[in-house]
Amino acid sequence: MVDVDLYYEKNLVINNRELKYKGIFHADELFHKINSLLEELGYTKREKKTEELVTDAGRRTYIELRPFKEKTNYVILMIKMRITLDHVTETFEEVHGVKKKFQQGDVDIYFDSWILSDYQHRWGMKPVVFFLKGVINKYLYTWPLEAGFKSEIGTDTARLFSGLKALFASYKVEAGKYVPESEIKRQVEAEIMKEINEGAE
Repeated sequence: MVDVDLYYEKNLVINNRELKYKGIFHADELFHKINSLLEELGYTKREKKTEELVTDAGRRTYIELRPFKEKTNYVILMIKMRITLDHVTETFEEVHGVKKKFQQGDVDIYFDSWILSDYQHRWGMKPVVFFLKGVINKYLYTWPLEAGFKSEIGTDTARLFSGLKALFASYKVEAGKYVPESEIKRQVEAEIMKEINEGAE
């Protein structure tokens, strides 16, 4: 297994992108959706941390995921997801005339997207050369291959974000509140790519 915590230069592409939801949901469906989206995008799932606490106000669960995708022997894309389910209780809602069991509570998901590179070992660089390469890459010129990685992880994060946002929207069964998944994907991808482009300037 790749150790994405050691030996890599870390370039943060998306910082603390937040998805908030309050209402009814199925926790199993939420995690199944996350897993299927990650698999579809070509990421290897990696769970870093899980905590659960039961209080009078409901159950609180915290999960940190760090799925990664190996692009070359020296470059890895990683999306860090911090998921908090808070004040979670069981409830029943009537959907199309049938009572169904749901969880109800607050869901907060934060996304950080990283490009991890190990060019020092690839090129056998001396520290000064490695430092200069990093400065040039960050402020003066981005090599085309690296620019492609930035765009790819931005698009992957947008697809993950919009897929989960669409899942939460599907729980809004009241007429007129539902937004089509294609529209959500388009909006989220445009917002994230705008953030990436502004960060590159």
